[in-house]
Amino acid sequence: MRTKTLTAAGGLLAALLLLLAQPGACADDAVRYADLIRTRYEALKSFAADFEQTLTHKESGAVEKRKGRLLFQKPLLIRWQTEKPHEETLVVTGKEIWDYLPDEDIAYRYPPNLVQDSRSIIQVLTGQSAMNRDFDVKVAGREGGLVRLLLYPHEPTPQMVEAAIWVEPETGYIRRADIVDFYGNANDVRFTSFRPDARVAPSEFRFTPPAGVEVEDRIDRTIEERELFK
Repeated sequence: MRTKTLTAAGGLLAALLLLLAQPGACADDAVRYADLIRTRYEALKSFAADFEQTLTHKESGAVEKRKGRLLFQKPLLIRWQTEKPHEETLVVTGKEIWDYLPDEDIAYRYPPNLVQDSRSIIQVLTGQSAMNRDFDVKVAGREGGLVRLLLYPHEPTPQMVEAAIWVEPETGYIRRADIVDFYGNANDVRFTSFRPDARVAPSEFRFTPPAGVEVEDRIDRTIEERELFK
C-alpha cells in the first residue's frame, strides 16, 4: 500500500513539475520564433503576395471580404492594391502615402509616419515590427502547419490592442496577421501566395493621381492609421 501511495505521489509531483515547466518552455519558443522572424526579414529584400482580407466590425457584426496584392521592398516601400468591388490603391514611400479610391474619384495624400510605428498593421504584416522589444509574444499552438503567435503591445494604440500572426515554422515567413483595434474590430489578412525576394519594378512605388481626380492633401495633419489598410 505504501508503494502505491509513493508512486501516486511521484506521479502527481511529475505532473506538477511538467505544468510548471511549460510556461518557461512556451516563453523560450516565443523568443525563438520572434528571433527567427527578425533574422529572416533582416535578410529579405522584397516580396510579392496575393491576399484575402476579412474586416469584422464588432458592434454591428458586419463582415467585409476583399482580395488584392501586396508588394513590399525595403526599407519600407509598399503597394497595396485591392480588387473590385472595393478597388483601392495604397502606395507608401519614405516621403508620402497615397490612398486612391477610384470609385469615389478621390486620392488622399498622407505623411509617411502613419506606417512607421512598430505597432502599425503594415509593419507587422511585412515582418518589420520589433517583436521582442515592443510586444509580449506568446505561442498559441499550430494551425494548418503554421505556428500561431499572439502579440500584446507594451503600449497599445487605438489601432492595435492585440494581434495574432501565423508563421511558417521552418522559414519564419509571416503568412497571416489578424489585428484587433481598441473597439474590438478585426482586420485579418491572409496571404494566398507569397514570393520572397520577388523582383518589383520601381514604377510600382510611384503614384500620380489620374487627371480629373480630386486630391485631398493631409500630409500636414494628424491622422490615425486606422484609415489605411482597411
